[in-house]
Amino acid sequence: MITFMLALGARPLFADTAAVQSESLETVTEAAQPPALPGRGPVTNLPLPRFVTLKGSEGNARRGPSLSHRIDWVFKHPGMPLKITAEFGHWRRVEDRDGAGGWVHYSLLSGVRNVIIQQDMTELHSRPDTGANVVAVAEAGAIMRLGTCKLDWCEVEQDGVDGWAEKATLWGVFPDETRD
Repeated sequence: MITFMLALGARPLFADTAAVQSESLETVTEAAQPPALPGRGPVTNLPLPRFVTLKGSEGNARRGPSLSHRIDWVFKHPGMPLKITAEFGHWRRVEDRDGAGGWVHYSLLSGVRNVIIQQDMTELHSRPDTGANVVAVAEAGAIMRLGTCKLDWCEVEQDGVDGWAEKATLWGVFPDETRD
């Protein structure tokens, strides 16, 4: 109730209004959230930063974590991988591979993992080995589903074609990340 009233600029309806008015909205909101563990989000307790994907075909990235903030960016690629760098209530601060982003409502994001091919004509191999057969070639900017990741390689799939790509050619996976 206090947060809502302060956000609208209204006066609280209790005796000690001076004390409440001297607190900023940020201070009041932070007090309501439990302290986060280092490297963990204060809302979800999941690792920060982490990768997610855009759930629908469009997602508005806002200047701040509410509908009242202006839209700075619109993501328009379904399944686009995004990096969450902060959390606030139902909002997540995200960035794309170019560093563009803003605050997106959590309902527009999915935990499904996709990656973007960074290097043009990236070879997809049948095994995680440069000597293995090339099963496909992916263009820069292609969005692919992320599978198993080893130290230097990740398995990716799109439209029924799957193969192993060198991790350095992908955005949407951390260099030291492994996945089963």
